[in-house]
Amino acid sequence: MLRSDRVLAGAFLAIFAALAASPAVAFDEAPATLAVDRLVGQRMADFTLPDLLSQRDYRLYGFAGKPGAVLVFLGTECPVGDLYLPRLVELNKEYGPKGIVFLGINSNAGDSAESIAAHAREFHVDFPILKDRDNVVADSALAERTPEVLVLDGMARIRYRGAIDDQYVVGSRKPAPERNYLREALDAVVAKGPIEVAATEVAGCLIQKAEPKAAQKANVSRVRAPSAEIRSAREAIEGKVEEVGQVTYASAAVIIQEKCQSCHRPKQVAPFSLLGYDDARKHSAMIREVVDVRRMPPWHADPRHGSFSNDRSLSAKERATLLAWIDQGAPLGDPKDVPAPKTFPEGWSIGEPDVVFEIPETYTVPAQGVLEYVRFRVPTNFTEDVWIRGGEAMPGDRSVVHHILMYVDDHKKERRLGLGGSHLCGYAPGDMPSVFPPGTAKKIPAGSDLIFELHYTPNGRVRQDRSKLGLSFAKEPVVREAFTLPIVNPRFVIPPGEPAVPVSSSMTLPKEVRLLSFMPHMHVRGKDFSYTITKPGGEPEVALSVPAYDFGWQSYYTLKEPTILPKGTKIDCLAHFDNSADNPSNPDPTKAVRWGDQTFEEMMIGYIDVDVPVGDSLDRRTFREEPRPGGGLLQALLGRGPRAKTPEAKPTP
Repeated sequence: MLRSDRVLAGAFLAIFAALAASPAVAFDEAPATLAVDRLVGQRMADFTLPDLLSQRDYRLYGFAGKPGAVLVFLGTECPVGDLYLPRLVELNKEYGPKGIVFLGINSNAGDSAESIAAHAREFHVDFPILKDRDNVVADSALAERTPEVLVLDGMARIRYRGAIDDQYVVGSRKPAPERNYLREALDAVVAKGPIEVAATEVAGCLIQKAEPKAAQKANVSRVRAPSAEIRSAREAIEGKVEEVGQVTYASAAVIIQEKCQSCHRPKQVAPFSLLGYDDARKHSAMIREVVDVRRMPPWHADPRHGSFSNDRSLSAKERATLLAWIDQGAPLGDPKDVPAPKTFPEGWSIGEPDVVFEIPETYTVPAQGVLEYVRFRVPTNFTEDVWIRGGEAMPGDRSVVHHILMYVDDHKKERRLGLGGSHLCGYAPGDMPSVFPPGTAKKIPAGSDLIFELHYTPNGRVRQDRSKLGLSFAKEPVVREAFTLPIVNPRFVIPPGEPAVPVSSSMTLPKEVRLLSFMPHMHVRGKDFSYTITKPGGEPEVALSVPAYDFGWQSYYTLKEPTILPKGTKIDCLAHFDNSADNPSNPDPTKAVRWGDQTFEEMMIGYIDVDVPVGDSLDRRTFREEPRPGGGLLQALLGRGPRAKTPEAKPTP
C-alpha cells in the first residue's frame, strides 16, 4: 500500500505551510534561465539505462513503433514528485493500452539504487524507473527539475515538456487542476494532432546533478602535420633555397597577411590573432614550430597531383623567410616599411555578404550527451530566381558546432541534384566557404526554403548557438550552373584494430561537365583519400591525393584551372581508415565501425563541385554510383529526417 492518507496529508500540509513562509523551502530557485520550450520539436537522443525494479536495461529507441512516450524525471525526496506519483500511475494505466510508454528517470546524484527502488515500490510504480548515472540523459534533455515530463511522439521528437498539470505552482496550490497539460499532450499525440500548449514551467525540486564530464578530446594537435612522404616530395619539388639574409617584420608581414590572417583574427577558427607585429612576435616560437614541420598553414594535398587555386602552403622562399625572421629575434625593422593592415569583413571569409539568414531561434546545446542532427527550415522569401556566387555558413558558437550543411528546397517533387535536394554550402573546421569562378553560380529558385542541418557536440557546458548563412549574389551574367555531387559509399564495416581498411566509391558521368573542386569527407578514423579520373579511352589519372587526411581541418581543393570531363568519365574515390590503437584520435579501437552521423561512427564521401551550361540540368537518376545506398539510408543522405519547428525567419540585408 501507499503511505497512509494521514501521513500523505501531513506531508501535503507541511509543504504548503513552508511555501507560505518561504517558497524556496519547497521549490528551489532556478539556475541560469533556459527557454521554457527548449528542444521542443527536436528529436530526443537515444539512450540505454537500467531499470532498478526489473533489473533490465531499457533503450529509448527500442520502443520504435509505439505512438509515443513519457519521460518523467523523479527523485526520492521531492514532496511535489511524491504527490504526483499516484497520478502518474493512473495515467500509465490509462494510456499504456493506447501504446504510450512511461519511463521514470532518476538523475539525482545523491539517490542510491536501493533508495530509488524502495521509493518506487512504496508508491506502487508500475512503469520502469531508470537510473541516469552522471545525469547524462537529464543534461541532454536540458531537464532541471522533478517532476518534469517530456512527451515524445513516435519519432522520439519532443512534443511537450513541463508540468504534469497546473495544480501546484510556487507559493500556491489549487484544489484541483484546471489544465491537465500531460493528459492534453498525450491525447494529441495519440490522435496525431497539434498540441495546444507545448511547454510550461515546472514547480518542483532541482535535480541534484553531478558535474558534467568535459568533452574528451584526443591528445593530438587539431591540425595534422603532413606525412613524411609529402614533406619529402615538397623538398624535392622546391629544391634548396639560398640564404634569405636579414629579415624584418615587413617581409614576414606580407606572408602572414596572405597565408595566416584569414584564420588568425578575431571570431575565426584559429586560437589567437596575428593581425599585428605584437601578436606575431608574442607567438613567434609557436609559429616557428608549426612552420618548421609544415603543419601550418594547413594544406594536405600531395603536391605531385593537381594544381589548386586555394593552396595555402608556403613556398620554399616564404617558409625560409619566416623561419629566418624568427631565428633572428623577430625584429620589427622600420615601421614605415610594414605593409598596411589587411581588412576583413566582420567574421566572413567570402567578403561582406549581400544577404544573411539566421536559424529562427537560439538553440541551447546541452552540457553532455550525443545529439541527433538538428534541422531548421528558413524561408528565403525570394520572389525571383537568385544566382549565388559565394556562400558561407558561420557557426554562432564554434566550440559546440561540429558542422553545418546548407540545402535548398524548391518544393518540387523532383528535387535537384545533391544531398537534401540542392546542396548549397557548408561549414566544418577548415576551409568550407563556396566561391565560384566568374560566370558560374548556384541557383536558388524563387520561393525556396533554406535547410540548416547542424551537428552539435556538447563540450561539458550548456552553450547557446545562433548560426547563420551569408550569401553573395552573382554580379556578372551567369552562363554556367554549379552543382555539388556526392560520390558516396555507405556500405562498409571497418573491423576493430585494423590500421588501413580500404573503402571505395565511384561515379560515371552521364553527360559532359566541368570539374571545379573536390572535398573529401570522413571522420576521425579517416587516414587518406584520393580521387582518380578515367576519361573515355584514356588512362586513369590521380586528380587529388590526400595522404594524411585531417578531420580537424577539412579543406575544399579548388582547381586552379577547371577541367572538362566528357560523358562517360569515371571518377573513383579510394579511402583508407585506421581503426587501430595507433590512431591517437580513435575513440575505441576495439569496436567495428559502420556508417553513421556521429563522430565515433564513420562516413566515406567524395564531394565534387561541377558546372554545366545554364539550362542543362542534372538528374540524380542518370548518375551511376556503385555501390548505391539503400532506400532508408538514401533518405537520411537526402536530409529528409526529422526537422525542427519552422517559425518564420527573415534575411538580414
